[in-house]
This record gives sequence, C-alpha cells and structure tokens, in this order.
Amino acid sequence: MNNTTLDIEKVNLFSEIKEDVENYFCNNKILRFGNYKIYIKSILFIAVSAISYLTILFFTVPLWILACLYILLGTVFAGIGFNIMHDGGHGSYSRKNWLNRIAGYSLNLLGGNIFLWKTKHNHNHHNYTNIKGMDDDIDIEPWVRTHLSQPKHWYHRYQHIYALGLYGLTHFNWVFISDFKSYFAKKIGSTNLPKMNLKEHFIFWISKAIFFTLLLIIPIALIGFWKAIMGFAIMSFVCGIILGTIFQLAHLIEDAEFPMLLENSNKTEKSWVLHQIATTANFATKNKFVYWFTGGLNFQVVHHLFPRVSHIHYREINKLIRQTCSKYKIKYIEYSGFFTGLRSHILFLKRLGAH
Repeated sequence: MNNTTLDIEKVNLFSEIKEDVENYFCNNKILRFGNYKIYIKSILFIAVSAISYLTILFFTVPLWILACLYILLGTVFAGIGFNIMHDGGHGSYSRKNWLNRIAGYSLNLLGGNIFLWKTKHNHNHHNYTNIKGMDDDIDIEPWVRTHLSQPKHWYHRYQHIYALGLYGLTHFNWVFISDFKSYFAKKIGSTNLPKMNLKEHFIFWISKAIFFTLLLIIPIALIGFWKAIMGFAIMSFVCGIILGTIFQLAHLIEDAEFPMLLENSNKTEKSWVLHQIATTANFATKNKFVYWFTGGLNFQVVHHLFPRVSHIHYREINKLIRQTCSKYKIKYIEYSGFFTGLRSHILFLKRLGAH
C-alpha cells in the first residue's frame, strides 16, 4: 500500500473539502444559493427567447433570418436548461423552495419533464456516474459505444466522426421518445420511477401539449407547415448538439474511469467522493463565456460534489477542491480549454470504436 493511499485512508476526504467550502461561504458572508447574477441571466435568456419566438410568429422575414432566429432560439433554450432549470432542479437556484420549483419546471416548457429528470439525473447520474446500466447519460448505444462491455459494431469505427452530429438529436429524442418511454415503462434504465400522483400525470401531459402547441401547432398556423417544421428541426438540432456536447465532455473523456458495481451490491470499490473525482472532468476552466453560458457545468467535478450549491460559486470552489486533491496526490481531471476537452472526448470515442 503506497503513502498516497495511506494518507487518503487517514482522513475523511469529503469532510475536509466540505469544511473548506463552508469556510469559503462563511468568510465571504454569502449563501450557497444563486443571487442577482443568476436572476439577471435568467431575465436575459427568457427575454431573448420570447423576442425570438414572437418575431418568428408575427414578422415576415427572409428565410435565412428565420433560420437564424430558430438557431438563436435553440441556443437560448440550451442556456435556460443549463442555468435556470438545472439549478432549480437541484434546489440551488434560490433559497426559496417555490422559486426553485418554478425554475425546475422551465424544463417542461422546453419539452422535457422535471419529475422524470430528477430520477434520471439527480438519482441515477449523480449516484452512479459512468456506471453502465445505471447512468443513463452515458447510455447512447447502439450508435455510440461508450463502454468496453457494450457490443461493438462496424460503424463504431467512425463514431468519433459522426457522434457530434448525432448529439444534435438529443433534444428531439428527449422530447419525443425517452420521456414517453420512461413514462410508460415507469423506469429509467434499471431504476424504477417514484410513483406519480394524479398531479404529476396531469403536468406530464399538459406540459407536453403546451410545448407542441407553442413550438409546432401555432407556428404551422401562422408561418406555414414547412417553415414551421424546418424551424423546429433547426431549433431542436442546435439545442441538442449544445446539450449533448456539454454533457459528454464532462464524463466521456480519455482520463475518466468507468467502474463497475461490486457484486451483489449497489456500491463501488472507491468511496463516493473518489468515485466522483475519478469519473468526472472539468473543461474550459479559463473560458469565462463557457462558464457563464453553461451554468458552470464546465466545472462538473464541483457540481458532482456540491450539487445543491449554485453554479455561480463553482469557479472559486474548484480552487479549494483542486488544492485538496493536490495535497493527497489524487488525480484531478481538468482541461483549461474547451477544445482540449473536445479533443479528449473525440479521442475517447475513437479508441472505443477501434477496440
């Protein structure tokens, strides 16, 4: 047993990290929740989406401008998901629970469902990160092979070329397929859904109806069938490729581990905190725009260790976690640039496609 392992076993690693984080909030006299920064950003995203949507419906514009408006709408939808919905779904958007619920329900207006998402993301993804069969976020087979235990097909040899384009279907699949599949199967992956009461059933169907009405039926009636269908496809593809790329850069990279559950157990060999650090990566850590737009999801290690802390604090907290990991010589996966993270993701896909 080496000295590094001995050092880790002598301390409660997460307690040490948590104490540093609590001291950060205490010394700076700030709360872990969002503040005016996230509220201003929320107003901006909502305003841009509303203006884009109303311009599409009520102003006659050239086809190329219409396409640009739908591109903008898809981009802003991704931004709302990253910043408003995600923090709200984790209860970190505000210290007021009712405001967190409202922020979380913004996912329903984007075509998803917050009730299903909380099982898929908060439970499965955060507890069983990068574990095949448990973490639904890495289960994108058969088209993309992300784990050595998954079947290998001839086309996987080219997955590093086509995968990014395939991520463009993320939003479409989420809205039209996976939500309904989970709803009727009453499970996500191998995890049973909590029982949905009458209210949640009603919300599921009514919010889907509102989304399809706003994004398909009304545009078809006002701007025409083909323009509306084309616009929806553009919006969904742009939103999907942004969501899919950001999701995968945090976990499907060269240095990340893909552990298995211990036999007859729902536990892994490593402790929870070491598991999260080993399976998760930060990227674009020096890019202020990526940090702002993605709601801090480029600091994914911080998010996995402190999901109930608002993303506006991630940059500073990351320094504390990295210092502790350096102290105990724990490998910390971090890419300072966006394209270095993207390169690692592509090389990971190439390796999985070749072996």
